[in-house]
Amino acid sequence: MFGYLIVNKPEMKIKDFERYRAYYCGLCQRLKKAHGKKGQLTLSYDMTFLTILLNGLYEPKLYSGKHFCGLHPAKRQSVLCNQLSDYAADMGMLLTYYNLLDDWEDDRKLKSLVLADSIRRSCAEISRRYPRQSRAVRTYIKRLSVCEKEEVNQLDRVAGLTGEMLGEIFVIREDEWSEDLRKMGFFLGKFIYLMDAYEDLADDRKHGRYNPWSFYAEDSGFEQKAETVLTMMMTECAAVFERLPILKDVEILRNIIYSGVWTKFEIAKNKRKGNEEERNG
Repeated sequence: MFGYLIVNKPEMKIKDFERYRAYYCGLCQRLKKAHGKKGQLTLSYDMTFLTILLNGLYEPKLYSGKHFCGLHPAKRQSVLCNQLSDYAADMGMLLTYYNLLDDWEDDRKLKSLVLADSIRRSCAEISRRYPRQSRAVRTYIKRLSVCEKEEVNQLDRVAGLTGEMLGEIFVIREDEWSEDLRKMGFFLGKFIYLMDAYEDLADDRKHGRYNPWSFYAEDSGFEQKAETVLTMMMTECAAVFERLPILKDVEILRNIIYSGVWTKFEIAKNKRKGNEEERNG
């Protein structure tokens, strides 16, 4: 489901993209250090975004360095990381673990079960450190499964489950910023769920899988409705973000919030438009 909190590289300054990559590589290194190579498989753009957001808000000291990477052996890569990278790494592991278990429960994918078992001990320790976040993810998986089985046709209800879960992930601690972080995560979570469902709509309908957009797909003006709903989610998210006193790396965060999140939407919309034109001859 995740992977939508990405940058729009053509719209970024070179120095900002290089700094973004350093955060991304730093998160990868923290995953490797804490959870081994299997942990690196859970590396995501979403948790990179969370790392940059929390660093911009709390401004702790960042470790800056260079390291060798097997994927880029010719040149050492710059890294930026700290304890907030560790938190994002743990949250990425937690999300991956429960999603793998969900895949096993829903589709009996043996590969998912094997991968989940390989990171089970690490995730058990993460759950002990962060019981609130762990409980939120477990509850989310169970409630989402119920909505899928009942084929709930209420966009706000089903998307809100992802929003509530991601809101808890965004809150590293209860403090003066927790309310805004929770709200920001809530609207981002709703956007991510609905964006993922929009991107998968044609394939889900073809294979008879649950998708909340399928109840509206034949309505006139569906494409405009989908874009309007998604825009509302990001408008609310951006409003909360602009209230936060973030100065460091703010241009990177704005690139993602105002531009990057729409990258896959434009691809999916154009693909749907092309398929529609093809069907109509």
